[in-house]
This record gives sequence, C-alpha cells and structure tokens, in this order.
Amino acid sequence: MEEGERRSRSQRGNLFWVLLLVVVALLWWWWRGAVVFEGRSSGVSEQEEGDPDDILVDLRDDLPEGGVAALEAAIGIDLELVSSESKDERLYRAHVPPQNRDGILSALSRRAEVEVAEPDAEYRIVDVPDPKWEGFPNDPQYQYQWHLRQIGMPDAWKLADGDGVVVAVIDTGVAYEDHGRFHRVADLAGTRVTTGFNFVANTPHANDDHGHGTHVAGTIAQSTHNGVGVAGVARGATIMPLKVLSASGSGSVGAIADAVRFAADKGAKVINMSLGGRFSSKILQRAVRYAVDKGVVVVCAAGNDGRGRISYPAAYPGALAVAATQYDETTTFYSNWGKELDIAAPGGNTQVDQNQDGRPDGVLQNTIYVGDPTREDYFAFMGTSMASPHVAGVAALLISQGVTDPTAVEKILKATARPPKGRALDSARYGAGIVDAPAALTAARRNHGAWQLGLGLIVAGAIVSHARRRAYLGCTVGPSYLAGVLIGSSGLFFLPFLGDLGATLASWPGVDLLTHGLPSWDLHLFGPSSHGNALFFSGLLPLGVIALGYGFSRLRAPLAGLAAGVAAHLLFHLVVRTADIQWIPSVLDPIWLALNAIACAWLSFLVLRD
Repeated sequence: MEEGERRSRSQRGNLFWVLLLVVVALLWWWWRGAVVFEGRSSGVSEQEEGDPDDILVDLRDDLPEGGVAALEAAIGIDLELVSSESKDERLYRAHVPPQNRDGILSALSRRAEVEVAEPDAEYRIVDVPDPKWEGFPNDPQYQYQWHLRQIGMPDAWKLADGDGVVVAVIDTGVAYEDHGRFHRVADLAGTRVTTGFNFVANTPHANDDHGHGTHVAGTIAQSTHNGVGVAGVARGATIMPLKVLSASGSGSVGAIADAVRFAADKGAKVINMSLGGRFSSKILQRAVRYAVDKGVVVVCAAGNDGRGRISYPAAYPGALAVAATQYDETTTFYSNWGKELDIAAPGGNTQVDQNQDGRPDGVLQNTIYVGDPTREDYFAFMGTSMASPHVAGVAALLISQGVTDPTAVEKILKATARPPKGRALDSARYGAGIVDAPAALTAARRNHGAWQLGLGLIVAGAIVSHARRRAYLGCTVGPSYLAGVLIGSSGLFFLPFLGDLGATLASWPGVDLLTHGLPSWDLHLFGPSSHGNALFFSGLLPLGVIALGYGFSRLRAPLAGLAAGVAAHLLFHLVVRTADIQWIPSVLDPIWLALNAIACAWLSFLVLRD
C-alpha cells in the first residue's frame, strides 16, 4: 500500500514537471522577439515679455500669514495671489515700477522667506492656420486622420482605451459645457470631463474662446466610435480643462505653474502643455518637478521655431518633449530639435497633401472657430501642439494598464518608439523615435505579463521542490495548482492578443479584471490613480482567500498556487518599478514588496505541507 502511494505521488510529481516544462516552452514561444522593458505648438512659439512691471514671488509654504504683510512692508510692494488656487503654494504676483524691478528682485532674493523671485512673462501658442473605414471606429471622418494610423491606433484600440485616467489639458480651455455664449462641441459629447479651472478669469469655467485647447483635447480623448466626426487616442480618458491662455493664445508663467500644481493635486495622471517659450522659469520648473514627484506624466510641445533648441517647459527635466512629424514621417519644417528631445509624434503640415486625399495634411479634430465659441467645425491644425497630445494620449493608455510611475511610462514610450520609415533615426530631431502605441501597450501587457507568469512558475516550482525534499507535500499539484499561479501572477494577460474575439472578451467587465495578476486587480476596482494599493500589494489578499477556502481539501492546491503567483507578482514589481505603492514612503517600497513576497511564498509552502 505504501509502495503504491509512493508510486502515485511520484507519477503526480512527474506530471507537474511535465506541465511546467510545457507551459515554460509555450511562454518562451509567445514572448520571443518581443520588446523587453529597458533597464521631452503649436506648441510653442517664443516667450514674450508680457507686462514688464509684473514679477512673480514664490514664498515658503510654511510662512505665516503675518509674514506676507511684513515682507510687503519691508520691500515696499503689494503681493496678490496669482489665482484663488495659489494660496497653498504661496505664489504671488506684484506690479512694480519698471525702473525698480531689478532692485526689488535682488532684495527679494536675499530674503529667507522667498524661494523664488523672477519677472513674470507670457508663454503662447503659435498662430493656428485656417484650414483651407470600415469597422472600428465608425467615425465618418476618421479616414482623414492619417496621424492616428501613423502611431498605430487601429491596433492599440484593441488593447486599451485609457479608462479611469485623468488628463489635464493646460491650454486655452476646452469647449466642454453649455455656459453663456459657450457650448460643448458635438464630438466631445461622449467624452468624460472632470472639474477644471480658468486661471485667466479666476473662475471654475475653463471654456475655450480660442479653439486651440479644444483641438488638443480632441486628439487626446475625442468621443470615438460614436458615428460622429473623428476619433481620439485615449477614448476612455477623462479631460481636466485648465485655461491659462487667453483668446489671443498667450498667458502668464504664473498661471501656467499654478495650473500644473492644481492638476497634480486634483488627481491628473497626465498633463499636456502645448505651449511654451524660449526662456526658462524656475517657478514653472519647480511646478513640473512637483507634478512628476506626485506621479504625473508631463508631456510638452517641443516648439515651432524650426530651430535647434527645445522650448520651455518641454526642456525641463522630467518633461517629455515632443517633436512633430508629417505624413511621410519626416520631421516638419517648424519643429524644434535638440538634445532634450524625447520622442516624436504627428503634428501635421497643412501646406502639403502627401497622401493625396484632397485635404491638407494637418491633424484633424473637432473644435470651435478660432476666436468664436458660438460656431464649430472639423479643422486641420499643424504644430508641435498637435504632436504633444498624441503622446499624452498614449501615456494615458499605458497608465490605464497599470504602468503608473512617470519614469516607467517614459521608459516604455522610448523603448518602443520606432524609427521613421525608410530613414535612419536622428535622435536630435526624433528623440527615441515616433511613438508607437500598440508596441508600448504590448510591452506593458504581454511582455510584463509573460515575465510575471514566468517568475510565478519559477517561484511555484521552487516551493514544490522544497516541500517535496522535506516530504512535506500534502496535496496534489497539477493543473489546478498552475491555474492558481496564473491567476496570482499574471492573470489572462494574453487574452487581448488573441485576435478580435480575445480583445472583445478582455474588454468585458469582470473579464478585464482577470487579465491582470491578483494584486493588480486594484487597477479595475479603484482606477489607475489608486494602483499600487498597499493592501493589494501585500500578503493579506492570499491570506484572506486561504482562510476562506482552506477547509476544502480540493482547493488547497490552487490556493497554494495563488499565493506563489502573488509572491511572483510582488517580486516583479520589486525589480520593475511600474507603480508607486500607496501609503508607503517610496524609499520603503522595495522593503515592503520583498517582505510580502516572502510572506506569500511561505503561505504557499504552509498550504502545500498540510
């Protein structure tokens, strides 16, 4: 009897290792040749002087109220908040006599309570020129959106839609609501919009009186597959309209910096700035750093001066600077270039018709008539302003799939960018290359999922071997054990890549949850902004599931596999930092992940031995 039981256990053990080898072989076949993760308008015209009598003063955040009055009395100036949203960061503007400006700035720079004092200025958009398929999507004018096909959107739409990601459009406003003489343009009717702010008029109504901001917002998240007009990159994303530029297309650096901080504090995961200028501002640079440190991807137009110098804020560290391409994938005559350039995307050229569709090769979106918010149409614009939102939209797609760390988003975008067709890659003009949406999503979904599952199989195999060597193996390991490993480590990550049917199934509520490993279910339950939930990225979930199912002997093998899979998922995030762990200081994230991975592996061993 004992001999028969030993033979049976041996046969079950052999079956497990055969299955393990088969899965590893299939995994390698699936993953081979794929890109592995790696180990900066119209944007922009030039910066103008603005009002030479205005200065910006950024005070220490902890300065008491009386300190402001004392500083005003000592220097002889009147400080006014840049907007009603500037109180937390203590950002003020002062009007001073031009002949005294430099002396006042010098005196302010010597004060301990002053972090930065500098002249205010204006950034602006470039003048926007007047514009002289079957299946998915069904938007009738999508056929003219060559720019979306250039970045691979037909394939990318099968993989992600950007649901749950808030993208702040810091621009001339957005035609998103019916308010007074303003109205929502027709092709934004199905686009989600969250609370924004008008930093020009200091009101909550960030309506567009120019046309530029609405066009940019449309590229990011135009209502898509609604049988109306055109399509957008991240059709499920939410737009946060922040108006910093007036109807003339210009606005102060103070307002822009204020809007960047507002976006970061109000839950935006991506900021698009299709604006800029030639001269740097420490206050704006600090605002960009603040946003990046809070987990926001900052995307900016490289500039439209046709010169070898990237404009600001695109040139700041932490910002993604985007150059513009045209239909034939050359960079455009107006696009700036330089060493700070990160990536390229379609910006269009309305002076040519290279695809011979009878229309200028601009970027086509729905917006108001320039300067007239009472009328709307579909206009082809050109500029690095139009290139930047393509990258912002792809960033939103990545974030919706769980890559929420700005550094990780930038790495994937650059690692998967492609060279222009038929040309050598010139990094000064293209950065890492032309953004490739499906390649970026494949790196985030298929490649990461493959690594997670592969790591899960290794961890699970090691646990089984350890238990077998100590004669502790108390339950059968086989397909059910491997199923637990799959659910815990990677989920059905391969489902979106199994043709149109797989992509459709993966988009269904409930099924989309199963396309990620158990810890990353927080992505679907709470949204991308809460990804990295410390409770999900711990041993508590497998512990709770084991406690519920331990009394059923047939569930012990899949429960043990689940715990091993979760251990692998946590180890993957320990090595490849794609998300910040919520509620845990960033410096302690590796310790948290390592300790909980060990705890999950130990749980798996304990279940197997009983």
